[in-house]
Amino acid sequence: MHPALATHRPRTSHRARALSAAFSALAGLAPPAMAQASEGGTLAPVEVQGNAQAQRRFDSAASHTSVQVDGFTAATPLVHLSELLAGQAGVVALDRQNYAQDLQIAVRGFGARSTFGVRGVRILVDGIPATMPDGQGQAATAQLQSAAQVDVLRGPLAQLYGNAAGGVLQVHTREPRAGGGAQASVAAGSFGQRLADASFDFGNRTLSGLVDVSRFETDGWREHSAARRTHLNGKLVARPDADTKITALLNLYDQPNAQDPLGLTRAQFNANPRQAPEVAASFGTRKSVAQNQWGLVLERQLGPADSVRARAYGGQRTLTQYLSFSGAAENSAGGVVDLDRDYHGLGLAWTHSARMPSGLPLTWTLGLDADRLSEQRQGFVNQNGESGALRRNERDRAGNTDLFAQVDAWLAPTWRAVAGLRASRVDMRVSDHFITPANPDDSGARRWRQTSPVLGLVWSASDQLNLYANLGRGFETPTLAEMAYSRDNTGPNFGLAASRSRQMEIGAKWQGAVHQVQAAWFDARSRSEIVPAATVNGRTVFQNADNVRRRGLELAWSAQAGAWKPRAAYTYLDAFFGDAYTGAAGARVGAGNRLPGTARHLAQLALDYAPSAHWQLGATLDVSGKVFANDVNTEAAPGFAVLGLRAGYTFGHAAASPRWQAWARLDNLLGRQYAGSLIVNDGNGRFFEPAAGRRIMVGLRAQFL
Repeated sequence: MHPALATHRPRTSHRARALSAAFSALAGLAPPAMAQASEGGTLAPVEVQGNAQAQRRFDSAASHTSVQVDGFTAATPLVHLSELLAGQAGVVALDRQNYAQDLQIAVRGFGARSTFGVRGVRILVDGIPATMPDGQGQAATAQLQSAAQVDVLRGPLAQLYGNAAGGVLQVHTREPRAGGGAQASVAAGSFGQRLADASFDFGNRTLSGLVDVSRFETDGWREHSAARRTHLNGKLVARPDADTKITALLNLYDQPNAQDPLGLTRAQFNANPRQAPEVAASFGTRKSVAQNQWGLVLERQLGPADSVRARAYGGQRTLTQYLSFSGAAENSAGGVVDLDRDYHGLGLAWTHSARMPSGLPLTWTLGLDADRLSEQRQGFVNQNGESGALRRNERDRAGNTDLFAQVDAWLAPTWRAVAGLRASRVDMRVSDHFITPANPDDSGARRWRQTSPVLGLVWSASDQLNLYANLGRGFETPTLAEMAYSRDNTGPNFGLAASRSRQMEIGAKWQGAVHQVQAAWFDARSRSEIVPAATVNGRTVFQNADNVRRRGLELAWSAQAGAWKPRAAYTYLDAFFGDAYTGAAGARVGAGNRLPGTARHLAQLALDYAPSAHWQLGATLDVSGKVFANDVNTEAAPGFAVLGLRAGYTFGHAAASPRWQAWARLDNLLGRQYAGSLIVNDGNGRFFEPAAGRRIMVGLRAQFL
């Protein structure tokens, strides 16, 4: 029997599992407003020896995994989410070696089309959306040095998060350390990488907080790829009484003048992968971003059976980006993007716990989410790296209003059902203030509505084995950027439809004293997939394509055998266009063509070894199959296998102060040359973003308790 189950007889253990998990069903997995359920009620207490969150993930009717983060002992710099998400089956998180663009993140093929930012995957940080109402998000603003956990949700149940939820990633900031303390770290590595971080914890259980400030700089592996960023993350937690928790969040992010090395053509990549195209220097391609955000979360236990959770947040984001063309044409949008965005949102959920006539637990949740953004977007001529004449000036607005409900019921001591429904309305509006004979009025508005039902079922076949199945519907609207232009330049492409998908999944989870195994088979069918139609004067025009399939298999295994901890993950993804259509430049995309940006085979093998409480050693082998770069499948990046090593050593004991930790990380040990990511469907044929060669980074941390 697994040590997390504090019972002896199988029938009793299933019931104990039901009672202990029911009133925190899908915690951290359902939408943020739904994440806290009552732990109280009239049920007798059940002792659970082990990690309750891990038990809930095991009992859930979904492919739900979690990555634990320790900012002191991690043998990695904690700069990119890709460091933590590697090895998560079904998830691709690629470091582009380009700080002017965000990470490339995809879940089961959703999000693979993104050429900048994150699309098709919903990102949250402490319950606050990092994905805007139009479906576009960014991952760089999550501060990982102060993180405690990253949750990954795949499959139909992710649709409970609404628009662009092909998968969900949620980053949780750690709780302030009891009694306070401080931590500082420095690190340096190849290609001028430099990192400094300091955090301070204070307070007691009634009022506590933490502040974490980090600074990262790099000269860049490629030419024209230097960057620096400064990040502050703050968390204040108040518990005025035993039934109330109030969390205030502050996140400040500044990244000025991050150089953009752009992609390379195949010839350029083969000749010298560290180069940048000449247009990068001649047009001064770069991006500056500053984002300030606050959030407030209230959790209140109203009584033995009822709890509420409310959130409010707001922020401002400014961005200036110099693109690789002038944008001087009268009907162009310009080669310099200047964006000033304000955004805010509210969320409220009520959870009630009860018992069914059989005496087994039942919980239901009702909630509302409302998010808004308003941005002033301007475009200017790029005069060799300087801002020139105005070519675009508009006010863009987007908002979503979502109502949701979820029921979680134990139908029998070994059977659990989860059902949910989310009704979403997404509104977008463009008010054009730059109207000339060559640049017509681009004003307009569009509204999308979607009702997304999901249903899941779990059978606890034994204490060690759970079998589950689920199905659901979801949708993804075009972003403001994707619907900005039409083929005839007569205004925004308000005829562009939202992509709608039907997903199903069957899975198994097994946990024993030594081994843990997860397996999932999935199938997703999308209609009105958003794909490129044409590129006109620097404007990318999009269209819809029907019958896109994503199906595959995910396998994950881990074991704990003394000081050794091996693990493996494998993903088979068959993502393709089911019907032919006419793509960009009139090219024919054939039925059966692979979805660009997706590899059919992905795997990771890892081995950790901790011979003592002080040492930690590890090795990782990452393997990827061929990835096509465009819809017509005429260009592709070949597969690769890369090896990495890491090590850490902790000085002192857990109760000692200060404690010291030294770490080192060696990536791409064999110096392989490969494309780490792709700019899919690039109109200039610059598809390839080279991965860095052999590189090392070392660091030292100190913790004061």
